[in-house]
Amino acid sequence: MDHIAQRHGARAARSHGTVETEHGATAPAPGRAGAPQRPPGMAGRIPAKVSLPIITALAFGLFTIFRTHTDGTKGGPAMLYGLAAFVVSGALGLVVAHFQSSLLTETRAIAYGVLFGGALGWCYSLGGEAILKSCAFGFTMGAVMFVASLYVFRTHRVREPHGEHRPHKPHRNHRLPVATH
Repeated sequence: MDHIAQRHGARAARSHGTVETEHGATAPAPGRAGAPQRPPGMAGRIPAKVSLPIITALAFGLFTIFRTHTDGTKGGPAMLYGLAAFVVSGALGLVVAHFQSSLLTETRAIAYGVLFGGALGWCYSLGGEAILKSCAFGFTMGAVMFVASLYVFRTHRVREPHGEHRPHKPHRNHRLPVATH
């Protein structure tokens, strides 16, 4: 084993004749003896595209329960409002997360703004506020979410599914005429 490790430029470990990978040796191929195994929880990992909308919907459902409970709704009806908020916002969040890679940057920001503003406006109305006041609050929060998500999408262009927002073609080099006197 020591001979093989030296031939590939690696150094053999001092115990059991294994090759240390941190010194430039290549790891054994998967399926071979000595290949690094994945931890058991890594195989069934839920992607962030699914888990983040679900966690956000759960938090919104709990906030809805809190909001209706502080208005005076007790027990079961408050739980039903929270369950409805969880299901609807979770489903809409999953739809937006699923289709966001096919949307333009501005459209994606509008989708997040509409979802956020509509959800908070509805939840604000559960506290007994007037409809006009709830609509104004939802519209304001949606506009804030639109601006914030547009900022994030524009400043993190490398991670955007479409690449850069609007790649510009290089401009022709317009040189000023040189005086020939």
